[in-house]
Amino acid sequence: MKFFIDTANLKDIAEAQALGILDGVTTNPSLMAKEGITGKNNILKHYVDICNLVDGDVSAEVNALDFEGMIKEGEELADLHEQIVVKLPMTKEGIKACKYFSDREIKTNVTLIFSAGQALLAAKAGATYCSPFLGRLDDVSTDGLNLIDEIRQIYDNYGFETQILAASVRHTMHVVNCAKIGADVMTGPLSSIMGLLKHPLTDIGIAQFVADYEKGNK
Repeated sequence: MKFFIDTANLKDIAEAQALGILDGVTTNPSLMAKEGITGKNNILKHYVDICNLVDGDVSAEVNALDFEGMIKEGEELADLHEQIVVKLPMTKEGIKACKYFSDREIKTNVTLIFSAGQALLAAKAGATYCSPFLGRLDDVSTDGLNLIDEIRQIYDNYGFETQILAASVRHTMHVVNCAKIGADVMTGPLSSIMGLLKHPLTDIGIAQFVADYEKGNK
């Protein structure tokens, strides 16, 4: 499973990259604003800065809701850097734009997916990634992991190459469960990745090893 980090924070991206396990980045205008990145030129520059930090795909989201606007913004984003993936909303116009870009071999990520039917449409339109929002479904008492399981079955049934990008991942068990189900990618905050490092028995074992070493070298 690929590990993406969902942020616009360059420090967090660099820390995840330094682990040697980062495969890409997802971000959006809200995450940009959280880091104080506003204004079109600043946002476009920040996308390039992110691409220069990582080796993998970087999803960059369009703001337009109409087909022509999505095409214009998407082409501008794709021209920024070869690692850019054009992030499109799960709407009628978004699916049309996805088909337009996939026909031109421009990578796409169809986002805000909350049903298996939406994921099926994204795959039919040739999306590189589809992004079911796991955590947001959990927030409204719906099993987000079950949705990912359904999408996995559908994609495997028909050999779709669209990758399931489990989005809105909140914690380490989301990551582990997504891996068990067969999600191709997870994206979440740095804490969801770093949390995989932790186990109390590891801490206890290391403390014991250090104590025994120090005893033997007094």
